[in-house]
Amino acid sequence: MNKQKIIIDTDPGIDDAMAVFFAGLSEKLDLVAMTSVFGNVTLDIATRNAMVLAEILNQNVPVSEGFSKPLVQRPNPVSDYVHGKEGFGDIPARFPKAKPTSVPADKYICDLINANIGEIILCPVGPLTNIAMALRHDPTITSKVKSIIIMGGGVFSGGNVTEFAEANIWNDPHAADEVFAADWEVTVIGLDVTQKVVCAHSDFSKLANKAPVIGGFLAQATDFYIKFYKEAVGINGCQMHDPITVIATIYPDLFTYEYHPIEVCLEPSRIGETMISKDKTRRFAKVAVDVDIDAVKKIFFDTIETGF
Repeated sequence: MNKQKIIIDTDPGIDDAMAVFFAGLSEKLDLVAMTSVFGNVTLDIATRNAMVLAEILNQNVPVSEGFSKPLVQRPNPVSDYVHGKEGFGDIPARFPKAKPTSVPADKYICDLINANIGEIILCPVGPLTNIAMALRHDPTITSKVKSIIIMGGGVFSGGNVTEFAEANIWNDPHAADEVFAADWEVTVIGLDVTQKVVCAHSDFSKLANKAPVIGGFLAQATDFYIKFYKEAVGINGCQMHDPITVIATIYPDLFTYEYHPIEVCLEPSRIGETMISKDKTRRFAKVAVDVDIDAVKKIFFDTIETGF
């Protein structure tokens, strides 16, 4: 069976860890590389954490270090109140044996796409700085990548860090707008669907029993994550932003889409808002507006249970 090649651009992050573990364990995906970016944590921690996740998976997944700050605006504070100081809740920092590649993320993304024309899905689950810089480095990747599937925005639901903005877009709105303006096949898996998929503490406890290493890691990390959601959002569980975005790369039929040109508000009062663009020269994006909640949860947990 030919596996779908995927690059995950990530700022790990607890739900990033879920997404990476899913990609690494799925029989349908070939995780060819990860690229790191600032966001949930600082860039150095993001790079380290990406390599730690590959090490836990016991897979030789190259990690390329990306950008440490947004294109234009000053960096927002990291989300340590959501993901913990080291990115994985209360789990102490781990230091991997591997080193990142010597090629920076924007060039590395372009090199991989050019070496695998029409085969790679690019899946950014953090701020879109690396992706915008890859477009600047080689604009021809728009016709060479299979597609790009983004975790970001909330076209109809509003934001989660401000009334208007979702965290990944808010952390680099200028980069996000460049990515949405490019002429390529974009799918948006935003808060419109990711906020609907909530997993409870008991889900991860069961996972820890069935896959003690990977499931145990997620159970420990999500203790912190679920506590945040309970205190800040009032739900007894955590939302599954990044893993269901990776699931969408191979199970698109579990989502319902609308087609709209998307732009990002760059005005200070509503900065980072994703909205339907009036610029009809922009290519229409596939915007996920509904999801089969039970199906994506089952796929996620069944896949992680095949781990160790």
